[in-house]
Amino acid sequence: MSKGLVVLAYSGGLDTSCILVWLKEQGYDVIAYLANIGQDEDFDVARKKAEKLGAKKVFIEDLRSEFVQEFIWPALQANALYEDRYLLGTSIARPCIARRQVQIAQREAAQYVSHGATGKGNDQVRFELTCYALFPQVQVIAPWRIPEFYNRFRGRKDLMEYAEKHNIPVPVTPKAPWSMDANLMHISYESGILENPKNHAPSDLYQMTKNPADSPDQADMLEIEFKKGVPVRVSNVKDGISKETPLDIFCYLNDIGGKHGVGRIDIVENRFIGMKSRGIYETPGGTILLQAHLDIEAFTMDREVRKIKQSLGIKFSELIYNGFWFSPECEFVRECVERSQKHVEGRVQLSVYKGQVYILGRESPKSLYNEELVSMDVQGDYDPCDASGFIKINAVRLREHNRLQGAALSKHNV
Repeated sequence: MSKGLVVLAYSGGLDTSCILVWLKEQGYDVIAYLANIGQDEDFDVARKKAEKLGAKKVFIEDLRSEFVQEFIWPALQANALYEDRYLLGTSIARPCIARRQVQIAQREAAQYVSHGATGKGNDQVRFELTCYALFPQVQVIAPWRIPEFYNRFRGRKDLMEYAEKHNIPVPVTPKAPWSMDANLMHISYESGILENPKNHAPSDLYQMTKNPADSPDQADMLEIEFKKGVPVRVSNVKDGISKETPLDIFCYLNDIGGKHGVGRIDIVENRFIGMKSRGIYETPGGTILLQAHLDIEAFTMDREVRKIKQSLGIKFSELIYNGFWFSPECEFVRECVERSQKHVEGRVQLSVYKGQVYILGRESPKSLYNEELVSMDVQGDYDPCDASGFIKINAVRLREHNRLQGAALSKHNV
């Protein structure tokens, strides 16, 4: 008798293939669910493999467009960077994947969801917080936190033996000595030989970007048009190529950025559960868009609004990283960020070359830049005499500080 129906977030790799068979061993019926978020995957092969392993149903869902529009674009509007450097490619993808997993579970009347995330990482938190937020009654089966599972499978060797015993197809080529997670926004690398933060990344690690030293000697010149803080068109100035749909824009910028080696970082970050980890990321299209968005935002947004919005961006980044996309506080921050982008509109011209993005110029019908007001050659609607009072008012605090500090120093030296 079946223990119930489980929707497994299935990748087609060794871990989740073994988990699928193990769940069946435990008496569950399994639905395999594979999200297409832009990773390099043969989805037909993955489907056939899941069916061969005994999945009751297999769902392969193309989430690329909604991933860009509903997750990447809001992060771009916020200039979301975790700990000042990480563009959150994996973090943003998890709520997108888990949301559809919950929808399938509800539609198929499944009582359980399952995933292959480890017990030490952030992804377990992101998957499960999304599931509980959207489907409070659901029960989660996390094999890598179940003692009878992780005691049985202590490493890749144990998984390979289990796979051989149960006729689970495994890769013929040896696995790279690190783990990798890929989607439309980025590829991340961690674990294995990368766990020693002193070890340099091998030259053959990167898959999404060229080594900047080997990139073309000719720059690509782009113009990116924004409306309400999101790109609506990218054009290549030299060859006239233009893209207008969100998915096409992002894929094209990935191609251009990858060709020129843009978006590589190697960092040590703080995981939500309390440990530091070393991660290497390549995010070509996202890096180009961040630089362009920062520029058009500064051009069109009020100074004080921008300060508040910057603090919201930091908070938003933490919420994304920690798995709280579908929380009331994150919804509130997203709405505030979206409101701040009302007048972020215009075109940014930039150059992409040898691993770098160079801003060349910008224009906007909603610019707050007044060329006459700021000009050194035209006085405009500004009286320089007013600056004297402005400076003196701002100096009151500094003078008082000096007076008190001077008195304290004089008393100390007596």
